[in-house]
Amino acid sequence: MSSFEALRDLPPRDAAGRLLADGWNVCGIGDWATVWRSPDGTLAARVSPFEPAYEVFVELCRSLEGHPLLPRIDFDAPLGGGGRLTVMEFLLPVEWAEADAVVQRWAAALPDDPITQVRRTAERLDAEAAAAIPFWGGLDDNPHNVMKNASGEPKLVDLFYAAGLEIYRVLLEDPAKVAEAFAPDRREYICDIAAVARESSPDEIAALRAAAESIATP
Repeated sequence: MSSFEALRDLPPRDAAGRLLADGWNVCGIGDWATVWRSPDGTLAARVSPFEPAYEVFVELCRSLEGHPLLPRIDFDAPLGGGGRLTVMEFLLPVEWAEADAVVQRWAAALPDDPITQVRRTAERLDAEAAAAIPFWGGLDDNPHNVMKNASGEPKLVDLFYAAGLEIYRVLLEDPAKVAEAFAPDRREYICDIAAVARESSPDEIAALRAAAESIATP
């Protein structure tokens, strides 16, 4: 792709369609997003249609740019309707024992371990986000969030999360609270996240879309 900037502010499906047209392929599906791998295998693009939290992880990576335990972020921008596109170096899974060893380092927080700088900065950003972002979940320092780059170096990913189960429970039970928490242009595609598409029954999808429609801007 000649310029990721051309994807800024596009609707999420349009952004994903541009990636597909340029030869990118889906390589992962999480709760919030799909992840696309570049044709040459060096980059990953995370496309989320509704994204309350990921900007905090991007801020962490950029504030500690070049840190050996954080991935390189090449591009990050909002998508139309409240989504987000983040392009970073492609990462590979690690063995469980290796991931657990990194988590143990995080817990120990030894002064001379580079992971301690990540932890301290992440804790600060977590506290700031908890006061500013609706339905904030917190820090997620578990072995599933450890990957590695092409050289085998461990990388920490997805260290923060939004309280997704709570968001969608409230959307069904009291849609006005979700409308109060997220402006209309931040929740246009709230029903399109990967977990809803992957795990919800047709009746559940219909109920979520009806709730979202009830708070849509006329």
